[in-house]
Amino acid sequence: MYLAKIKVTYKPSVLDPQGEVIKSALHRLDYETVEQVVQGKYFEVKLTASDLEDAKQLIESMAEALLINQNTETYDYTVEEVEG
Repeated sequence: MYLAKIKVTYKPSVLDPQGEVIKSALHRLDYETVEQVVQGKYFEVKLTASDLEDAKQLIESMAEALLINQNTETYDYTVEEVEG
């Protein structure tokens, strides 16, 4: 069994509206040193696969099919073997 941890964020060329709102709110709270806030999504997926490479292929397929908007978002992930 494998556990994938997937982090989804906007592509660098896309404005992150929620991140901008959070940054503005932090500035209003006198956290003026905040330069940037990146807001995203986080998923943990447990799955069964024949090996680590198979697990990675499945995660990439899932992410691109459902978890991200390929036009505006990108993702990064780690996969580790865990006990069922």
